[in-house]
Amino acid sequence: MKKVCVIGLGYIGLPTATILADNGYDVVGCDVNNRVVESLNCGKVIITEPDLDEIVLRVVKNGKLRACSEAIVADVYVIAVPTPFMEEKKPDLRYVFSAVSGIINLLAESNLVVLESTSPVGTTEAIAELIYERRPELVDKLSIAYCPERVLPGKILRELVENDRIVGGIDEESATAACEFYKTFVKGAVIPTSARTAEMCKLTENAYRDVNIAFANELSIICDEIAIDVRKLIKLANHHPRVNILSPGPGVGGHCIAVDPWFIVDKSPKSSRLIKTARQINDAKPEYIARKIAEACQQVNNPVIACLGLAFKADVDDYRESPSLDVVKLLSIYSPNARIIASDPYISKLPESLVGLKNVAFMPGFVELCQIASHIVVLTDHSVYKKIGRDLLEGKVIIDTRGIFER
Repeated sequence: MKKVCVIGLGYIGLPTATILADNGYDVVGCDVNNRVVESLNCGKVIITEPDLDEIVLRVVKNGKLRACSEAIVADVYVIAVPTPFMEEKKPDLRYVFSAVSGIINLLAESNLVVLESTSPVGTTEAIAELIYERRPELVDKLSIAYCPERVLPGKILRELVENDRIVGGIDEESATAACEFYKTFVKGAVIPTSARTAEMCKLTENAYRDVNIAFANELSIICDEIAIDVRKLIKLANHHPRVNILSPGPGVGGHCIAVDPWFIVDKSPKSSRLIKTARQINDAKPEYIARKIAEACQQVNNPVIACLGLAFKADVDDYRESPSLDVVKLLSIYSPNARIIASDPYISKLPESLVGLKNVAFMPGFVELCQIASHIVVLTDHSVYKKIGRDLLEGKVIIDTRGIFER
């Protein structure tokens, strides 16, 4: 069985390495974070994902998965590092090119290099150019491809296997080689295409979702202005056989939907007007929510605001690009005299971006928090919050951005 080196052991890289190891591959995972490396070599994980800890322990014990801080010689290299954006929403690809630089001297004829990180169109071709510039003897002797993940946090292990995969090669031979690799552990369809098309496909999927969320969020603001219950309105509108409006929320979070559309905007700024507007609508929603909460606190002396949920979606510990964090930060400005206490059952302490805000604290127990709060703000629809009884809500001002208390 071939040896695989997975570079980046985050929310995608670690589950991917685990699935590969569980399918018989000899896998080495690489990460610059020593804590991640040490934990994995002890059979432990530091992210929350159902069943991941159990499988990791098994494949580490049987010697199929280990971790290190630098890439090693392998047959297949899978790059799954972060691709954030810089100022002015421009893609930051330094982690990708750093990962590629780390394997260039290790590459050999017939190796497969796959980029999984969400990337702007043309990134895979740029990787190939960098490799061949430094290793010209390998031109046309490697397979280089792009294969983005399509998984939902909380269901990653299942969806890595069951979801269809789009595999784009820099040439037909690369696409074929990458498809053969993914077919060894993916049960869904594995569909070949060009690298540029695969890159754009990933961005398109998340831009589509972002535009639809933006419609719901904009609709919620309009309905607030004209005194209409937006959730009742959406429920009625969705009775139309060809209408399916999503539920509004406090914004959009996560590393995909909140980031990927900007890659399209950066590539085609004049033509991506709808995509850009949708991003701006969703990015502006946390400020609207924070101002509404601040207004609700004006009639109360020394308000205590319970902010329930910091993760960007339900039942995960991932708060990357979470609108909840923006709401809390802005609320600390708009309600300087309030005690703002955040809580999340999946997060053990205040995220770094909130540390240092004078009127913001963290409390792990949401029941105790609800008891002392004058205002309860639901920012993430964690399952446990849906079980909160009426007795905890009585006499409180409720701002429910997720609609979990509709009952």
